[in-house]
Amino acid sequence: MASTYDPKEIEAKWQKKWEESRAFAAEDTSDKPKQYILDMFPYPSGDGLHVGHVEGYTATDIYSRYQRMRGFNVLHPMGWDAFGLPAENYAIKTGVPPQETTDKSINNFRKQIKALGLSYDWDREVGTHNPDYYRWTQWLFAQFFEKGLVYKKKALVNWDPVDQTVLANEQVLPDGTAERSGAKVEKRDLEQWFFKITDYADELADSLDKVDWPESTKINQRNWIGRSEGAQIKFPISNSQFSIEVFTTRPDTLFGATYVVLAPEHPLVTSLPYENKAEVEAYVQEAKNKSDIDRSAEGKDKTGVELKGVKAINPANKEEVPVWVADYVLGHYGTGAIMAVPAHDERDKEFAQKFGLAVREIELEDPKEMTAKVGGTWTKQYRLRDWLVSRQRYWGAPIPIVYDPEGKAHAIPEEHLPWMLPTDVEFKPTGTSPLGQSKELLERTERIFGKGWKPEIDTMDTFVCSSWYFFRFTDPRNEKEFASKAAMQQWLPVDLYVGGAEHTVLHLLYARFFTKALRDLGYLGFDEPFLKLRHQGTILAEDSRKMSKRWGNVINPDDMVERFGADAVRLYEMFMGPLEAMKPWNTNNIAGVRRFLERVWRLETGLVHDIPNIELETLVHQTIKKVGDDIESLKMNTAVSALMILLNAFEKYGTVPLYLYGTFLQLLAPFAPHLTSELVEKSGITLADWPQFDPSKLTSSSIKIAVQVNGKLRATVTLAPDASEDEALLAAREAVKKWLTGAEKKAVYIPGKIVSLVV
Repeated sequence: MASTYDPKEIEAKWQKKWEESRAFAAEDTSDKPKQYILDMFPYPSGDGLHVGHVEGYTATDIYSRYQRMRGFNVLHPMGWDAFGLPAENYAIKTGVPPQETTDKSINNFRKQIKALGLSYDWDREVGTHNPDYYRWTQWLFAQFFEKGLVYKKKALVNWDPVDQTVLANEQVLPDGTAERSGAKVEKRDLEQWFFKITDYADELADSLDKVDWPESTKINQRNWIGRSEGAQIKFPISNSQFSIEVFTTRPDTLFGATYVVLAPEHPLVTSLPYENKAEVEAYVQEAKNKSDIDRSAEGKDKTGVELKGVKAINPANKEEVPVWVADYVLGHYGTGAIMAVPAHDERDKEFAQKFGLAVREIELEDPKEMTAKVGGTWTKQYRLRDWLVSRQRYWGAPIPIVYDPEGKAHAIPEEHLPWMLPTDVEFKPTGTSPLGQSKELLERTERIFGKGWKPEIDTMDTFVCSSWYFFRFTDPRNEKEFASKAAMQQWLPVDLYVGGAEHTVLHLLYARFFTKALRDLGYLGFDEPFLKLRHQGTILAEDSRKMSKRWGNVINPDDMVERFGADAVRLYEMFMGPLEAMKPWNTNNIAGVRRFLERVWRLETGLVHDIPNIELETLVHQTIKKVGDDIESLKMNTAVSALMILLNAFEKYGTVPLYLYGTFLQLLAPFAPHLTSELVEKSGITLADWPQFDPSKLTSSSIKIAVQVNGKLRATVTLAPDASEDEALLAAREAVKKWLTGAEKKAVYIPGKIVSLVV
């Protein structure tokens, strides 16, 4: 063996061997139990892989290698969430087509991932921008359309003025800015395509109980779904055919309702016969430029306009009450209208006090009895709104819809899929979809469907593509189905899923919806896609700030691999702290991990092949249990710590029995696979399956006890772990008899730790 540890040579050698032998290919037919271990697949940006990616990917790689050693048939795939605005914006800036820049980024990501020795099954690689993938995205859209799960309607939507496209509610931050661009989101009234995710609101909330997910993630999803029970109550408009429907969780306060409020976007605002039209229209226009958070913030000065000449009738007491429009009521929550009860609601009270409206104290009644008394309906309401999937940009899957000469929408038949993304367009966003410029797309539509037919020109939200990719990985080369039932039955659901918590109400919610919808369409026999979910934390820069090119503090994993080796990078990212924690990078510490690997490399020279060591054997069995338990629970930092403690013990003894050395390499193998593969090959040891601990060897056959005399440590004695107090005191007195110069006043034995004698 070479005298010095050279990770560059070793890692290149083993990565080549693994690739040539297809070492990590999952078996489609196997008697072994399965494990489907998945990372949230990345967007392949031009910036390349960052150390945050490496953290999550290394954790799942260790878990995958461990499960293979335990005898599981492991599916551990990788692919690319490749459509989206960054590539399109780069194309606008440089003039380079997004297909070209995306493929270049993918090649770089793949190279970086392979350089880390991550054990992916590259035979199953997919890219959402490839026609053989988005063909099935379009096919799924068409299936949902035919089953009534997709519809088009005119609605007030979120508009990003920078990226020039609409956004789903989930893509708008609480402060009213766009998640991606940071722009202040505007409201526009547009015709858009929606998925009926609200059909599954109850099940999306309830079936979270079935999965092993972080509790905070479950809470966030339930809060986003926002289910509440209450009454649907109608307030008729006096001398009119109209009525205002309100939802309230407190129908028992109905007698205290002294006015009704409509959201500025409520459809009745344009229909009711009020007298001050110009004043109301100006107010509604002003409200469009405010975010939901601005409108509903606690302590905000309330604004509103009365609809003069319009009165609503309180169904409880038949009293006529005024009707107002006010922006503290949101159009997309509940019915977009409220009955205001200022004596029992702080926001209503602030509004009433500002505008001189009545505040009436009442005695409360039973909510359900009151609901029945006034003919209201007891029902549920949700914060969740249907998922808006239309995008007015180029780099996405074309929506597979065409319109006949009468304007009716039709799904494109399967034989015409993939419905190819045209290339004869300008990428620059103008507020209307770039596909509308494509001469080829229009000609293609008329050639296939007839004169006067027109194509849909919006593309799909990229989250549609990532809502089903975990199905495709089970059967990625299938040209007849998005995945065969047999393949999905074999591999799914996903056993372990690791990715960022930022996708709690985006990808994770959407993927659950897709799974439940496909179950109902008869394609699946399960209803939750990810049985166990864990989030990796953020890795900060060395200055403890978030890594940013603007601050020049970005850590490039390529540089770290070049300096320290892939095994050192892998081991360090796991050793930094708990997987889910936020933690700063420290290059000095990775240097320490590299020295640990160099010590492992040198250890082989001091082996003894035939002399057992009972004390070391106990520690090895304890370490087998500790490392296995820690990998199972993704506590990789404490697993690495246990391996370091074991190495320290080996070095302390100077010589290590070969059978214990082989076990140590087995335990280290998932963490530092290149180094251990090399040592196994050079030493002639067989890297067998994951080692099993012997419960009878988890406790030592002897323990060392400190002996104090008058508070000073004078000796240590070796005892059996179950030694009695008398045995301990006898051995201790013998060991320190030269210090026992006077009468013994006190003797204390703390089992397993110390004997203290006072003379």
